[in-house]
Amino acid sequence: MSEAGGNPFSTRAALALVLSGAIVFVALLWMIGAGMTGGSTNDGGAHAGGKGLNGYAALAGYLEKRGYTVRRSRSEATLADPGLLVLTPPQNAKGEELDKIVAKRRYVGPTLVITPKWVAGPAPENARGRKAGWVQLAGAASPSWPGFLDDVAVAIRPMEDNRWSAHDLNGRLPDAKFVQSGRGARLVPLATGGDGRMLAGYVQDDGYYPGLTAMAGAGEGNGEDEDIFPLVLIFEPDLLDNYGLEQREGAIFAERLVTAMGAERQAGIAFDLTLNGHARTANLLTLAFTPPFLAATLCLLLAALVAGWRGFLRFGPSRAAGRAIAFGKRALVSNAAGLIRRSRRLHLISTPYATRARDRLVHALALTRHADAETTEAAIDRALAANAEAQPFSATAARLRAARSSHNILKAAQDLHALERTLIR
Repeated sequence: MSEAGGNPFSTRAALALVLSGAIVFVALLWMIGAGMTGGSTNDGGAHAGGKGLNGYAALAGYLEKRGYTVRRSRSEATLADPGLLVLTPPQNAKGEELDKIVAKRRYVGPTLVITPKWVAGPAPENARGRKAGWVQLAGAASPSWPGFLDDVAVAIRPMEDNRWSAHDLNGRLPDAKFVQSGRGARLVPLATGGDGRMLAGYVQDDGYYPGLTAMAGAGEGNGEDEDIFPLVLIFEPDLLDNYGLEQREGAIFAERLVTAMGAERQAGIAFDLTLNGHARTANLLTLAFTPPFLAATLCLLLAALVAGWRGFLRFGPSRAAGRAIAFGKRALVSNAAGLIRRSRRLHLISTPYATRARDRLVHALALTRHADAETTEAAIDRALAANAEAQPFSATAARLRAARSSHNILKAAQDLHALERTLIR
């Protein structure tokens, strides 16, 4: 039966410590695998992580609150996932790379490309109310993407009237000095400026896009392929960026646009961040928390939980460790005997044992204490002469002193002890 030792923690406290540590450890692994340790994406860029005037964090947050599942994608693998993909490439993006991304998605899901315009830098540190990610607009420049929609031209010109319209929706641009527009033979306008220039449009091809056609007010579309998904281009980013989305009309236009493109709330909307330099490479932890490997990870965690629970519910309390040296004379003698036995020097105690036995007999028989050893042992032999069966004390003591093996030492010591009891009794 096990002996209960002193435990500074109760059962509940120990269980709470183990569970909290395990939860924190698993959460750390999940955060590393999900890339949540890669730093903030609020770097002043024109993407969904940017909270400056040129960013699209407001657009992503607004669509989330409207019930859409919004993802800020940092993996190139998600570019081919179903659902609406929003691309916000920078001015120096590679046109051939953009063309490959869009071409692969024509039968996967709708694609929205927002062309950049603003040249921005970090806001001055002494700016009033400055926050992380804020920028200062230093000018405008149109992108150049050779290899991507080379039949579409983009230009920046001032506009006298900053009004824009999208069928029955009207709004105002935050800046009329730099207005970016596009033109192309295959483009159908979705939003136009006050002077008629195209601010947003979609590519009319063989696809059947009733939502976009109705939003453009162009009647029935010409395409008949219902399996192909639309490609929409936003030439004027102030229609959807943080700068322009502060107006109510911009938010309405954004929601109408994603609805017309066929974005489903369940499939979600993915804002790409890889083209803006925030790509995250996959690692083993990322794969561990990604299907189909997620099932194996959950099984391992469940097995670890069961093993820990079985260890926690062991039979009986823990055994208390005994003292290395116990209390009492018997324990002291046992420890001393064990030490001598381990040292293998039993012959060194033969003479002291015989001397000690002789001293006890001198005291018991009231013999002279100051006599030499031979005289004292002769006196003890005379005392034993009355017992014819007893051996002389001197002979037994000499035999003990001369013994070397443990067996002979033990036999001589027992005989000497028997003689001692004979005289003292």
